[in-house]
Amino acid sequence: MSTSSIIWIIVAVVVVIAIVAALLWVARNRRDERRHIEAEQIREDVADKSLQVGEREARAEETAAKARMVKAEADAKAAEASALQHHAAQHRKEATSSREELNQQRDHADTIDPKVPNPKVPDPKVPNPEEPRSAPDQSPRNP
Repeated sequence: MSTSSIIWIIVAVVVVIAIVAALLWVARNRRDERRHIEAEQIREDVADKSLQVGEREARAEETAAKARMVKAEADAKAAEASALQHHAAQHRKEATSSREELNQQRDHADTIDPKVPNPKVPDPKVPNPEEPRSAPDQSPRNP
């Protein structure tokens, strides 16, 4: 082989290497451009979805605030109910005490009254306020 053919072979190899390198460089640039476009689309989608997520977060916070408000109202109502139950218990206790005092006074009156023959046996003519009254037409009948 002659020197000129070796030079032509070397030149051809260098040209082929340069062409391959240029093709690889162009392919890489195209791939990078596609990736850049895809990344921009993803960023746009993220921005759109971020608005939706923000709205959801706002709704969640609003709902949580309503729940806290309703719970506070329920706690206040529970405290009010507890106080009312306490007052009712006090009134019931006072009423029971008053009823017992009245019964004691009635018993004492029966004890000191000379017209009451036996204070332990109630007079059928005198109604007892503690017993329920029966209607006159509902009295027991003897056959």
